[in-house]
Amino acid sequence: MTNQAETDSCVTPPTATGTVAIPDDDTLAALAKASAHPARIRILRFLAEQQACITGDIVTELDLAQSTVSEHLRILREAGLIHGEIEGPRTRYCLNPNGLTELALGIDAITRPRSRVRG
Repeated sequence: MTNQAETDSCVTPPTATGTVAIPDDDTLAALAKASAHPARIRILRFLAEQQACITGDIVTELDLAQSTVSEHLRILREAGLIHGEIEGPRTRYCLNPNGLTELALGIDAITRPRSRVRG
């Protein structure tokens, strides 16, 4: 079930909200694993361009089977990189800017000495 915050996030242009912390290693690995497929990268890029769209639009854009796209969307949603909002028989998807920011901060932290990351 979609909560009101997720619903609102797919209606308005995605922007990061609140404070996003550098993820721990397990969280960073899960975020990286979820984004570690060319089709998922294409989905993220497409959602960034469209701001929100339904599954059928993504299927058309990627030229993949609907079931394949649905599985990629599930993985991205469970990792917190996208939101899904049910609209009747369709699901509208949009980026989760907080999840993407967390991924970016985690990757950025890898290149910094530990003393600068914690301090």
